[in-house]
Amino acid sequence: MREISSDIITETVRDLCIKANCVINDDIKNRLCESAAKETSETAREILGMLCENAEIAKSENVPICQDTGMAIIFIKIGQDVHVTGSFIEDAVNEGVRQGYTEGYLRKSVVADPILRGNTGDNTPAVIHYEIVKGDKIEITVAPKGFGSENMSKVFMLKPSDGIEGIKNAVIKTVCEAGSNPCPPIVIGIGIGGDFEKAAILAKKALLRETSSSSEIPHIKKLEEELLQLVNKTGIGAGGLGGDITAFGVNIETYPTHIAGMPLAVNISCHVTRHETAVI
Repeated sequence: MREISSDIITETVRDLCIKANCVINDDIKNRLCESAAKETSETAREILGMLCENAEIAKSENVPICQDTGMAIIFIKIGQDVHVTGSFIEDAVNEGVRQGYTEGYLRKSVVADPILRGNTGDNTPAVIHYEIVKGDKIEITVAPKGFGSENMSKVFMLKPSDGIEGIKNAVIKTVCEAGSNPCPPIVIGIGIGGDFEKAAILAKKALLRETSSSSEIPHIKKLEEELLQLVNKTGIGAGGLGGDITAFGVNIETYPTHIAGMPLAVNISCHVTRHETAVI
């Protein structure tokens, strides 16, 4: 049994919060540069160029890429042979978020009550998803999620008879209704299967995959490719001002489901699609 101090978890979460908000990952950076090079719309090329410049400034000056530094969404894989010492793991994680958003001068956007709206003042609590895995390590992924894009996401409880076309129609409807709100070019995470909440978690996890990756399931890979083509044919474009590239990628995760249903979640992310991972 390997022991890991809760202090290390706090430090790791703190550093990941800051890095995720200030340094765009290579996958998205490459997509931005590639898109700027092949976009045919002059306006879209100019917008993509500004987004690339903004990302470079954020990295060099260690300032947030976007003023909405998001709600801290955290995925933790805990090895079954790990024993966390010190404080309760959830307290350690939230302390890391508190330190990261304070020391990194990141905007604090979390309110304590969804109706009364009082700000918590430190961007806690985080939304934490735990997964027990084999081994003696802890993998932590911090994925700050701004709500310009989160607000555009949807869950559909489709019938099995809706089939592939029903999935396509729901995704395209979601993207078209979102328009410019999620700061396109976007990344689209899709969860299919499970139940109501499982589909939504799958969609959020799908955003953690590189946009250049594909599902290992042949018919799902084909669906990802078809949906990306359909989304880009909408012409929404960079900044919602028209263009060839509305999305960098469509990532789909699936899970077994009930014979009577086909849950579908569409989680839209902005052009930054922030996430950073560390293993301890």
